[in-house]
Amino acid sequence: MHYQHILKAGGIALAMALAGTSPVSAQYVVGSGVAPTQRDNSAERPIGFSAIAPENGTLVIITPSADLPSLSGVNLSATDRAAIQRAISDARFTGAQSSSLALRGIGPYGQILLIGLGTGRAKLDWQLAGGAAANALANDPLSIAIAGSTDENASIDIAAGFGLGQYRFDRYRTDLTQPAPTAPVTIIGPNSTSAKAIFDVRSMALIDGARLARNLSNEPANVIYPESFAARTREAFAGIAGVTIEVLDEAAMRKLGMGALVGVGQGSPRGSRLIAVRYRGQGSPAAPLALVGKGITFDSGGLSLKPSNGMTSMKGDTAGAASVMGAALSLAKSRAPVHIVAVAALAENMPSGNAQRPSDVVRTLSGKTIEMTNADAEGRLVLADANEYVARHYQPRTIINIATLTGAVVSAVGNQYAGLFARSDATADQLVNAGKISGEKLWRLPLDKAYADYLRSDVADIGNSSASGGPGATLGALFIDHFVDANIDWAHLDIAGVFRSDKAGPLTPKGMTGYGVRLLDQFSRDAK
Repeated sequence: MHYQHILKAGGIALAMALAGTSPVSAQYVVGSGVAPTQRDNSAERPIGFSAIAPENGTLVIITPSADLPSLSGVNLSATDRAAIQRAISDARFTGAQSSSLALRGIGPYGQILLIGLGTGRAKLDWQLAGGAAANALANDPLSIAIAGSTDENASIDIAAGFGLGQYRFDRYRTDLTQPAPTAPVTIIGPNSTSAKAIFDVRSMALIDGARLARNLSNEPANVIYPESFAARTREAFAGIAGVTIEVLDEAAMRKLGMGALVGVGQGSPRGSRLIAVRYRGQGSPAAPLALVGKGITFDSGGLSLKPSNGMTSMKGDTAGAASVMGAALSLAKSRAPVHIVAVAALAENMPSGNAQRPSDVVRTLSGKTIEMTNADAEGRLVLADANEYVARHYQPRTIINIATLTGAVVSAVGNQYAGLFARSDATADQLVNAGKISGEKLWRLPLDKAYADYLRSDVADIGNSSASGGPGATLGALFIDHFVDANIDWAHLDIAGVFRSDKAGPLTPKGMTGYGVRLLDQFSRDAK
């Protein structure tokens, strides 16, 4: 009898803690903070510009072919050049994009590294070459010379690619023997003073934006949750002109009637948040462009629990929200002439005695009702309320959603493209073009109302998933579309296949890629 009484009391205490209604839950939140030992992963190589290469360390030569052209500002004798050309021929190095060839014992340099440019001369081609250099090198002092180019923009783009490519996230590793690389990088090219000035304003802002997005997604879920995400955002935007930040806590959202967003997070002791970062550049339009990202700081699947091997990357379910904040940071720090509102819809989707149940009905800000048939289809729920809020309070001309929404999009387009759904051909074309320029590619998929029958509910206006199958990525997009006023231009990017990578690329690290920062930065500038 006494034993049963203890079990019952313990069960009540545990249920209260999981529901966030007892002092135990407060201890749980406080005790889930930053891990005690961490490295600083922000000490990246400083990037400079010069017309003349230092005669030490590593010399990187970016070349489009197997023929070594003249190199302005680089001290290589005729004998050194002949040795390099002979090594190129012996190794059958062709200059193909992102290929490399390392040489030693030539001239005054400890190493000469050839990086292939390929046949392209677009911004992305130069960035990929710079990123390939960052991935190939250790902590030697470094000069990067451009073979056969006198284009100032090429120098800037190489530097941007290097900055994007050198990112890493190792702050919780205690077994690393090498210090973080800090040796300088010097980009050799024409007009070095003006190139440095442009890089410092435009390119460093983009690098900072990508770093913010990657850090927010890479951090473990005991460190980044809705409240701490908001704090990191405030810190990142502190002191930047033209920026205002609004944060709604759970109480404020309940008062407004945002039942879909609040419902997703009610199984967690960590309260949900909505963050709106508004930036208005000089000469920008009155009506803003809204970038709205899904920010599930950890997705267990809720009561529709994921299998254990499906949870290991779910700290990254905040990638959409992280990317819109990264893009906004890039635009604001570079003083772009744009008017944007970046919105992060933040919740932690956990199972508990207080979690929403499949078959629950929730009401959004506008009063529309949703039958929650699958607790693991939660991203569309938080976006429903976020879209209605930004439409009501900011009157945007266009809303772009970005979310790790469906596994179905991975089956459709794999890990090379994000899925694109759009109401208008013009917006779809602009997004696709921005993807080509930035290297974050999109593939348009159908947004056909004929599929809407899959989301019918007998008890509410719409169901959040389909029990009878159907095209999952399209159904997710159609659900979100239901909560965006028909008079607002709208598009949705499903990034479930590209938000993380199992290996590093020239511009993206292993782990969370920060996909969407470069794309949305480019799109916002083009759309004004």
